Amino acid sequence: LDLRSRHATGVPGGGKVQHMRILILGGTEDARLLAGQLVAMGHQVTSSLAGKTSEPLLPKGEVRIGGFGGGDGLGNYLVSNKFDRIVDATHPYATQIKLNAVRGAEIAGMRLVRLTRPPWTEPQYAFWKHFANAEDAAAALPPGARALLTIGHGLVAPFLARNDCSFVVRSIEPPAKPLPAHATSLIDRPPYYPGGETAVLESNAITHLVTKNSGGAQTEAKLGVATQLRLPVFIIDRPALPPAHEVPTVGQAIAALRLG
Repeated sequence: LDLRSRHATGVPGGGKVQHMRILILGGTEDARLLAGQLVAMGHQVTSSLAGKTSEPLLPKGEVRIGGFGGGDGLGNYLVSNKFDRIVDATHPYATQIKLNAVRGAEIAGMRLVRLTRPPWTEPQYAFWKHFANAEDAAAALPPGARALLTIGHGLVAPFLARNDCSFVVRSIEPPAKPLPAHATSLIDRPPYYPGGETAVLESNAITHLVTKNSGGAQTEAKLGVATQLRLPVFIIDRPALPPAHEVPTVGQAIAALRLG
């Protein structure tokens, strides 16, 4: 495990704050914003990243890279390091760490605050089709489809098995293994904008867009462009999760932590 110390700032104006040790399960833009605000408030913040991205954008506070050994390991980490609060601000589709967060908070006797940006809502005249998993979405593609996959590397296998279709796989990191002949890799990092998304879809002769319902403004432009181009959008819906104190914004997450 890698623990890298980052600077923490005091409270502007010298105001008194009840300092808390807060663990953020992060890796998202919302997690970085939350860490920055909590550090500015004078709290001791540790952000835990999964380590799947080789050059992640690091938040303020301390940064920890790597897993905990499951939910029980996370709970023991919270207790042994005397954390006061935990926030799950991981990607909406990071199912395993979200399950571990529920278990870890239970062991540590803490309320779990889950910061999850709202899912996108289907606009009028869009061409969205919803699927419970990648396998169903891949099976629904018509022969000859050319799809832009914006679902990360973990879900592409069922699509690449469709030799009667072709794919552009967009991701932040290059694929770990070479892609088959009917797929090409597009390495890019959000935010994305309508002009760029239009160019990607048109220059690659895309007929279908496949995405997770991640929510957020940084990757939303592709949906509007797909609607304008009258392209079908295959949405892999969010997984069901155990209950937590779920909030949609950084400000509400801070309020839910009850730091006063």
